[in-house]
Amino acid sequence: MRIVVTYDKEFNLKPLDEAEIIGLIDEEKKEVEQYENPGIGSKEMTMDAILSLSPDAIVVSKGFLCPGSYMMSYGRIKYIPTELKTLNDVLNHLEELKKNMKEELEEEMYAEEHMHHRFY
Repeated sequence: MRIVVTYDKEFNLKPLDEAEIIGLIDEEKKEVEQYENPGIGSKEMTMDAILSLSPDAIVVSKGFLCPGSYMMSYGRIKYIPTELKTLNDVLNHLEELKKNMKEELEEEMYAEEHMHHRFY
């Protein structure tokens, strides 16, 4: 399996638009291929870069995706929700994380925060 993780230079997991690095865990090779994120600042551009790597799944926490990046990836890759904070945590708990792999996410995982506030 090829699993994407998005993180910064300190290996802290980050939302797509804040990730400096797109990591691709290649389970067969037991290695993490690292790519500089060409889409930093944009969740959709980052997702575009991720999809070009043809991964099987992506590790996500709440707020990592937005509706646009979720719709782009929906049906093309699976999602692995996590509360973990670093790449090492993910690597150390990969088997257990994979058990939670999903075809789709709860809306709260990718909803934009500000969409929930109504101003009258």
